[in-house]
Amino acid sequence: MDRNSHRCTLTAVLTVVLISLSALVPVRAARAAAPASRWTAEKANEWYARQPWLVGCNFIPSTAINQLEMWQEATFDPATIDRELGWAAGIGMNTVRVYLHDLAWQADPDGFKKRMNEFLKIADKHRIRPLFVIFDDCWNDNPKIGTQPAPIPGVHNSGWMQSPGKAVVNNPAEWGRLERYVRDVVGTFGKDARILMWDLYNEPGNTKQHTKSLPLLKKVFEWARAAGPTQPLSVGLWYHNKELNAFQLEASDIITFHNYDDARSLTDQIAELKKHGRPVICTEWMRRPISVVQSHLPIFAKERVAAINWGLVSGKSQTIYPWESKVGAPEPNPWFHDLFHKDGTPYDPAEITLFKELTGKTRPTRRG
Repeated sequence: MDRNSHRCTLTAVLTVVLISLSALVPVRAARAAAPASRWTAEKANEWYARQPWLVGCNFIPSTAINQLEMWQEATFDPATIDRELGWAAGIGMNTVRVYLHDLAWQADPDGFKKRMNEFLKIADKHRIRPLFVIFDDCWNDNPKIGTQPAPIPGVHNSGWMQSPGKAVVNNPAEWGRLERYVRDVVGTFGKDARILMWDLYNEPGNTKQHTKSLPLLKKVFEWARAAGPTQPLSVGLWYHNKELNAFQLEASDIITFHNYDDARSLTDQIAELKKHGRPVICTEWMRRPISVVQSHLPIFAKERVAAINWGLVSGKSQTIYPWESKVGAPEPNPWFHDLFHKDGTPYDPAEITLFKELTGKTRPTRRG
């Protein structure tokens, strides 16, 4: 989801990297770095076999510009969350990927967990089991608690905030509060059957952090394991840093990844990742006109790879605009991300029809 270095996931780079990773992962240094209590492949596959085909989206209510606006008490919006998760469930989605923020917890730990529980009640009503994202290296640095900025017209994710931000990621003296946050949140909800899994760190190394984020990434796995969750832990592959990717593959219970490229790239990447013998989940995909529902969702269904696209409802995050959109840009055609207008009208009815068909919400339409 990054406008800067995220696009390193181009097809040519991915193909080379994924092939090389198959040989890289057994390296002793990578194995030594991985937490000892990682799930076995057998346990991971047994867990995945109990799941339906997982289909969902990266979700933030259309009334929130970022994670802080979603989770702070003054702007928490259960009515919109309920309405929009209802639209997700209506097309067959059974999971959503949702970002948390350490500052929202720090400002009000009990209230933050109360709102998480309220979110889970709403999701459960719609038979949706979320995966929560703990940290994030993407987009704007220096997050601050309180009133969040207004959207910049035409700019993709103009107000999205990193968590915890570079200054904290690069300063281990600040990690005490991060450890308390992880242990409290994962410890509180780590045995909650309403939660699918934990995505501990979105795109570590993004915004030119590279391997500077690796020490915190390792600690986050350590802290989360210590909290004793019954749900699996993962951090998704997203770009070409071999050291980061090797650790993520070796530490994660379930293999997760991002792919915004064409259908051939997706097919090749799934094939490579399945060689590791663990379940495979795509936690970010769909960027029109390259990665689209009509070409990609059938691949996920055929391979039984969980598919979590970016975006549900066009809103304050403005992800209908492309990553590099400029201030004041007109509404793009096609939209970049998102499936629905704010009133619930589908952006492309054909996409919604295909979601419903492949998830079993409707019978397939006869063609030809």
